[in-house]
Amino acid sequence: MTSDDVLAEFRSAGALLEGHFVLSSGLHSAVFLQKMAIFTDPVRTARVCAALAERITDRYGRIDYVVSPAVGGIVPGYETARALGAKAIFVERDPGKPFTLRRGFQIPKGARAVMVEDIVTTGLSSRECLAALTEEPGEVVGAACLIDRSGGKADLGLPLVALVTLDIPNYPADQLPPELAAIPAVKPGSRALPGA
Repeated sequence: MTSDDVLAEFRSAGALLEGHFVLSSGLHSAVFLQKMAIFTDPVRTARVCAALAERITDRYGRIDYVVSPAVGGIVPGYETARALGAKAIFVERDPGKPFTLRRGFQIPKGARAVMVEDIVTTGLSSRECLAALTEEPGEVVGAACLIDRSGGKADLGLPLVALVTLDIPNYPADQLPPELAAIPAVKPGSRALPGA
């Protein structure tokens, strides 16, 4: 699956939106990737995650565990693990605490793991996920995502494999370009999915 194929999947699902959006990082952008519009379609999700699994195998070889940050990374992590024939686990937060493995999840000694995210913007949640795995006996060999919207600039501390790498500018609220400032801002979680 090429980058154009992946973007076509996002467009046809109504998951590539244009306007003025306030991202979860607090940054503003003219483009929002509504990944949940992809994940509501199991067939489409399986297709893009199988493509990501192929890239992961090409880069890292055998993978035994896929670890994702809850909640947004659970669906692509699970589907990618299924395509890899690996186990799917996730990190989650206790209120007021950093990500941690719970529910008896672990990466045993000798196991090879990869962290899988949906969209990487600044890389913060990916870095927090990876930090939660540093005490695990198994080896975390790398990270992967469907779309890296940082243009390859997000530093995760490990190599990142992405199906698509885009350089989409993000702006602090006090540094908006005039054309973006002229459009009312929307927090993506406050609207219904397109077509919903």
